[in-house]
Amino acid sequence: MPESLPDLGLTEGVLFDLDGVLTPTAEVHMRAWQAVFDDVFANWGIEPAYTDDDYFAYVDGKKRYDGVASLLRSRNVEIAWGQVDDPPDAETICGIGNRKNAAFSVSLRREGISAYPGSLALIEQLRDAGIRQGVVSSSKNAEEVLATAGIREFFTVVVDGTVAERDGLASKPAPDMFLAGAAALGVDPARSIAVEDAVSGAASAAAAGFATVVGVDRGAGAEALRAAGATCIVDDLARLLLNSNDNPETACDVLSDRRESK
Repeated sequence: MPESLPDLGLTEGVLFDLDGVLTPTAEVHMRAWQAVFDDVFANWGIEPAYTDDDYFAYVDGKKRYDGVASLLRSRNVEIAWGQVDDPPDAETICGIGNRKNAAFSVSLRREGISAYPGSLALIEQLRDAGIRQGVVSSSKNAEEVLATAGIREFFTVVVDGTVAERDGLASKPAPDMFLAGAAALGVDPARSIAVEDAVSGAASAAAAGFATVVGVDRGAGAEALRAAGATCIVDDLARLLLNSNDNPETACDVLSDRRESK
């Protein structure tokens, strides 16, 4: 039986992750991390080599420095945390994170970025329906990415890595960032929807009490997303379009009882 997907027309609001959900910047992040960790591993003689599996397991969805620490810890490597203003060549957690961010920023400004077509269609439809929308992203680049992609205007709330650092919010998979996003948007997580492509992000949304967590499988794997708390899986947000006639699998059965109770 096809997996029933939520009818977003019944929700108070939708909180989206950014990279890999709204824009293909996850690919840019992955390339930047690969270049940085390849260099670090070679210089320090760390084995085994860094892979895409490491990205999904230790880095994806987390705040930048937490991702560095998690990845190095997986290789039994512990180094000084450092300071957020460490130069990119510093051999600290912050230095490595800042090195990656410099590589990401150069790529973003050189190549630009656009929203996924299906994601753009969905946020346009939600805006027209008057449904509140926000972004919950661990990246400190979220505002720049949203502006570059031309979609910043769709979101009244952006809780990103900069906000998390300012307000002392714990990194995903802790619930802090999604809870802050829901509070800022003025919605109840139990009556709202979170959309995530990262295992840590799905776990964060589930822990925050979102009854509906849509997992977007861009490489993390459907089973891993489900195990983390995703309640349904899609490969493109176009599958969530309201009143879609071209995809009968987007049935609203999952929320039919909610409609009757309203």
